[in-house]
Amino acid sequence: MIFREIGKTGKKASIIGHGCEHLDRKPYEQVKSTIDAALDHGINIFDMFMPGQEVREFLSKALGVRRKDILIQGHICSTDIKQQYDISRDMPTVKRFFEEHLRLCGGHIDFGMLFFIDSEDDYKNVFETEIADYALKLKENGDISHIGFSSHNPVTAIKAINTGLPEIMMFSLNPAFDIIPTGESIFTHLDNNFNAVNFAGVEPTRAELYRLCEQKNVGITVMKALGAGKLISPEHSPFKKPLTVAQCIHYALSRPAVVSVLPGCQTPEEINDVVKYLELSDAERDFTEVLSSVRGGFHGSCVYCKHCQPCPAEIDIATVNKYLDIANLDTTNVPASIRSHYQSLKHKGAECTKCGSCEKRCPFGVPIIENMDKAEKLLG
Repeated sequence: MIFREIGKTGKKASIIGHGCEHLDRKPYEQVKSTIDAALDHGINIFDMFMPGQEVREFLSKALGVRRKDILIQGHICSTDIKQQYDISRDMPTVKRFFEEHLRLCGGHIDFGMLFFIDSEDDYKNVFETEIADYALKLKENGDISHIGFSSHNPVTAIKAINTGLPEIMMFSLNPAFDIIPTGESIFTHLDNNFNAVNFAGVEPTRAELYRLCEQKNVGITVMKALGAGKLISPEHSPFKKPLTVAQCIHYALSRPAVVSVLPGCQTPEEINDVVKYLELSDAERDFTEVLSSVRGGFHGSCVYCKHCQPCPAEIDIATVNKYLDIANLDTTNVPASIRSHYQSLKHKGAECTKCGSCEKRCPFGVPIIENMDKAEKLLG
């Protein structure tokens, strides 16, 4: 297993985690065998947004003494009314469900995730109320180690990040969602299939969100990396052919600030299939051919795929582009950490010989030579 630093938390997560949603309403034996498979493969981060009593008890029992070896995302405001998932902003209800989750997790949850921040009302009813204060108190008391949130909306997610409160964000991220125009619901696209004909470039607000997280040192864990299975379906994929599971995982892990992808596996066999990603070659993980089938969808945008390599000057072009993208969020106030990361590179943009070999290989028409010059002027 490979592990990445989770922003500024000081913790590391496996690049493949486990979203436990699909273990809900499954028999304990299935929950136990699936959790054991995940742990045996080195998976150490689990998302447990499900508010049902039974699934939380089954997960707690399945983890047993191995609870100490993992990181749990537990959600504040996720509730279960009459055995139906619900989102509550009522403080007594919020406390009752989260504190029961704490009890089942041994009195401590690593990441207290403010649940479903998808609209302006969600933002105001959580970040501008006693719910945010409650999360802070949980952290002060040591009941949670870090505060995070979950979202499907880049606009409200940016607002949440800019409060300075979250240290981690769980976000719905995949190549189809990334080119859905602002203002259109990802859930509408999931329900009605994607209309790739109308996609017209990487959605700038989503790109800004990922770069902002990298800038603010906020880790991202990824939900819906497969688009509810539609991206890997020949019938439903928005691209000319479906992506593979490995390609979806690799795309997500290539975005700025992403720490871990959390597939919703419900059997040991599905866990085993997902972790095969770690054994695949770069060619087997490569997603660029599929993405380039969308006319104009990614043109001019670096997706950090590294098809531009090798560089005769040995510049890590994708990394330079990533630092430049982050710096471009606010060129008058470039974070010292980003400048330092750039300056610590063995070979920098200034060493570009302008030979053009990278631009000939780039599938998306990125102006690489121009970017190398910009990066050196801005970060060198």
